[in-house]
Amino acid sequence: MESYGVVTGTDVPLATQEWPARQVPVAGVDLLVRDVPDAAAELPPALYVHGLGGSSLNWTALGLLLNDTVRGIAPDLPGFGRTPLSGPTGISEQADVLVTLLESEFDQPAHVFGNSMGGAAAVALAAQRPDLVASLTLVSPALPHPRVSASALWFAALATPRLGPVVLERAQRLPFDRRFQASLAMVFGDPRALPPEVRANYEAELHRRDTDPWNMQATTDAAKSILRSSLAPPRRSLWADAASVECPVLLVYGGRDRLVDARIRTKAQQTFPDARLLYLPKSGHVAQMEHPEQVAAAFRDLVR
Repeated sequence: MESYGVVTGTDVPLATQEWPARQVPVAGVDLLVRDVPDAAAELPPALYVHGLGGSSLNWTALGLLLNDTVRGIAPDLPGFGRTPLSGPTGISEQADVLVTLLESEFDQPAHVFGNSMGGAAAVALAAQRPDLVASLTLVSPALPHPRVSASALWFAALATPRLGPVVLERAQRLPFDRRFQASLAMVFGDPRALPPEVRANYEAELHRRDTDPWNMQATTDAAKSILRSSLAPPRRSLWADAASVECPVLLVYGGRDRLVDARIRTKAQQTFPDARLLYLPKSGHVAQMEHPEQVAAAFRDLVR
């Protein structure tokens, strides 16, 4: 098990207080797992699951805000963050990894947080193994949407054999600053309102991701999985999984989300048997990074 450093301190902004990390063998790969610092051992466990192209660092601020309520861990899923690609990286494969991780780390059900594709994997996890999940907090979960959107067409292009790699290679050849600005605009509701440290961290992580030799393969595999999930028949879809989820669910949607249409929130709230909704009009796709205080407060209300 390899350990990594941590940056903390009362004068350090929450979003830059990187959690300590270790490597955990899971599903044939050394999974990088971060532990929320300063959480009491007697607190209930929590698991934070990032989305496509994200990493455990997407949960830094929220995890620290909740370290008086849950003791959390956040993995870099295979092919993302600092965990190498070890095979297919679809929604079902991610759910399998999460099952193994939860079984190895905790002896009681965990509060599971998921963003985007990580939200889809969390839903699959809760449907497959309800005994492992105490609650779900889903931030812009990648559930199938009936409306065709620009982001859906983008994922369809990435998922198309031979076309996906070409699209990514052409995007990779663009100047970094242009790609960075486009990514900011796609992911965040109002990039101009981001704290400087959040913006700087996001830029540094995008730079680092450019160096991962598995980045293109992981992205195209994940895009294919999201496309397949949108085409699944109703009885085998993520919506069927959602309808079977037994635990309490907090749904978080942003009014400025350009990747997941927030209008789906009504269907989501009606489908999960026990769900409440937090709608943040000024948030984009990663409300846990843009408005962590509001998400933390809503979670505390959920489990209170």
